[in-house]
Amino acid sequence: MNTFSLISRALNGNVWTARTLTASLAGDSSDPSLRSILRALSELWGEKLVSQLDQITNGEAQPLNPLVLEPLQDWSQAKRRPIEILQRFSLHGHTVVALVNLKGHVIWTARRTTDSATIADATAAVLELRRGNYAFVPHHDAIKMVEGQDLPDRIHDLSSMLPPTRFLPTGTRPERSKTPSYLDALEAESIHIIRETYAAAEKPGMLFSMGKDSMAMLTLATKAFAPAPIPFPLVIIDTRWKFQDMYRFRAHLEAREDLSTVVYVNPDAIARDMNPFDFGSATHTDVTKTQALKKVLDEHRFDFVFGGARRDEEKSRAKERIFSPRSATHGWDPKGQRPELWNLYNTALAEGQSMRVFPISNWTEIDIWRYLDRENVDLVPLYFAKLRPFVRRNGALIMVDDERFPLEDGEKVEIDSVRFRTLGCYPLTGGVTSQATSISDIVSELENSRVSERSSRVIDFDKGASMEQKKKDGYF
Repeated sequence: MNTFSLISRALNGNVWTARTLTASLAGDSSDPSLRSILRALSELWGEKLVSQLDQITNGEAQPLNPLVLEPLQDWSQAKRRPIEILQRFSLHGHTVVALVNLKGHVIWTARRTTDSATIADATAAVLELRRGNYAFVPHHDAIKMVEGQDLPDRIHDLSSMLPPTRFLPTGTRPERSKTPSYLDALEAESIHIIRETYAAAEKPGMLFSMGKDSMAMLTLATKAFAPAPIPFPLVIIDTRWKFQDMYRFRAHLEAREDLSTVVYVNPDAIARDMNPFDFGSATHTDVTKTQALKKVLDEHRFDFVFGGARRDEEKSRAKERIFSPRSATHGWDPKGQRPELWNLYNTALAEGQSMRVFPISNWTEIDIWRYLDRENVDLVPLYFAKLRPFVRRNGALIMVDDERFPLEDGEKVEIDSVRFRTLGCYPLTGGVTSQATSISDIVSELENSRVSERSSRVIDFDKGASMEQKKKDGYF
């Protein structure tokens, strides 16, 4: 068999398997066998093909979390969906698109171009040729080849198993509807509160968690001061245990020229290597969040600080005013609240006091989602359902987000379609099984739910540490 003939045929633009390539060469004088074709293809591919799960990386060369490798194969067997690895590489001046199973069997095609539309068509052709139900994991930059692909139900994309890469914004904002909405009234009230606060403050800041409420509040602040940039920083408390997707999203925000950020990690947490597994949720939250917040507020001397709390979230938040004075030690006195009649706010501060301000206090969870949908606001992808690895721990679905997660005896990692209603430290934040992949799906889901979003927060169930007590101690 002529090597040049084999390469020319294998890279001619058809979609091939080893068997179909052998059949196409059957009339040649050499009449090669399937075994000889497989041997020749192995030499042709060299080390370019990836055929094992532990060899897969995302677009930033980060490997799959080793804790999900075995559960991924268990999921494959339970769902009767063999796992394939989608990949592309350059070979003899061609771009090869290949689908490889864990036994090394390959379906491939080649194009003499790197044009994204042409490669997307080639990818669709390769995926289509693979018959039956199956799932695939894209290797390295192959994830770009399936973006926007309308996959049939028999093909399952496992991109969500990869470590997240750089967050990509959605693009342009839609035109505002001219139809009046109750959201307009909520928006106007919140913008009034933000402007009122800025007028009274000497050094304001906005606590920012990267969650949906923070993004709604950021959108409101942007409108309150447009076309000028927001005249105060976003204050971000980093516990070092947030979801990976949240860190990617933060990097996206930090790159925006119209925003300034203050990111703070409690030095004590670093010195003690604080984590929720060895120290427990209560101690971890106190050191990495409450004490960190108090330190950063003192260090930067913020006098008015915005927060994204809403009254419908939790009982102690329901009885807190929009303008909430805090003591010199940042404690909250629920008996010392000021009246707020007819939207008149008392912004005066005594010596040593500071003020927490909650512009979206009167909003509900569904209000937030409808507003984010209307304004087409970018969000951390964790809010939308995808296949994700998790364990069932104390009644909560805790995502196995990285290799630091210690499995308890007898604990098994599962994979299912999961999303998060609230975000925080990943070992302390439970998800919910869901099929909601859009905001309209989420709103429909919430309209039929009677469970609070904070029901999945582990810290809300700490013994002897109610949310009200946390707020008295200085928690936001």
